[in-house]
Amino acid sequence: MRAARVHAYGPPEVVTVEEMPHREPEAGEALVDVHAAAVNYPDVLIVADRYQVSAPLPFTPGSEFAGVVRAVGDGVTGIQPGDRVLGAAMAGAFAEQVTAPAAGLAVVPAGVELEHAAAFAVCHLTAYYALRSVAEVQPGEWVVVLGAAGGVGLAAVELARQLGARVLAAASSPEKLEHCRAKGAEALVDYEREDLKLRIRELTDGGADVVIDPVGGVYSEPALRAMRWGGRFVVVGFAAGEIPRIPLNLIMLKGVIVKSFEMRTFAVHAPEQERRDREELFELFRTGAVCPEVSAVFDLDHVADALQLVADRKAVGKVLVRMERSADR
Repeated sequence: MRAARVHAYGPPEVVTVEEMPHREPEAGEALVDVHAAAVNYPDVLIVADRYQVSAPLPFTPGSEFAGVVRAVGDGVTGIQPGDRVLGAAMAGAFAEQVTAPAAGLAVVPAGVELEHAAAFAVCHLTAYYALRSVAEVQPGEWVVVLGAAGGVGLAAVELARQLGARVLAAASSPEKLEHCRAKGAEALVDYEREDLKLRIRELTDGGADVVIDPVGGVYSEPALRAMRWGGRFVVVGFAAGEIPRIPLNLIMLKGVIVKSFEMRTFAVHAPEQERRDREELFELFRTGAVCPEVSAVFDLDHVADALQLVADRKAVGKVLVRMERSADR
């Protein structure tokens, strides 16, 4: 099989594509013919060894995929060869085949395209956990989403509307904001050209109830300053590349609650909430109420270009790497 490989940490250009032997599934595992894999910002960080956890060299990057089960190991129940599945792992997805724990795979609902399935779980689960369990969004509240045209951002816009919230989307260009409007954003702010704090206060009639921040950098503090007393500020990530240092007196003066969660360990620390959120979200996906937006598709030979597009924050929604051999055929 062909797979992307990283032999030395660095920018996306260090990723190469090589022939690799495929591995038979061990007990509890499934071997999946990958149809498509999604590029997430943490993939860029893992390749550069800037993520919270290091991937030992050499490794195959890629954390999210969908495809068709080719074989299963001993003790596997619930899935079988021929099933269409989606899954996520820290690494391994940018390859024609991936071996993964079968318990972490989900069967793709009938009628759902595998490309949409590959782009769905990581960003939509991140956004739904942040909105539903961490921020505890209520109907009618104003939710401000920073980086709203990115993968997590667009998912948060779409899902906040499903929860009955009013959404202000903040992004870096009019073109990106139009995608946010199409996903249900009621108010729009171009934070490259407008005063973010002032416009949030104006458009939300006094301030945000919730801020979802997957960006960090220079945008976090003005968004926090534009919150209502008692609002919930949820830290999701730092796609801007800078971790903000917000004066703690602002938290005290505004009565703001700053919260966060870590995607890898959310199920460990909050298993009941994680189970509820996952079931609710997959039902929305099954019925077509939510669907990821895929803005660019690359073949495996151009996986480095796909990673660079995400690293440069030029992507809208999700970017996919599609294998030459279609797992649907």
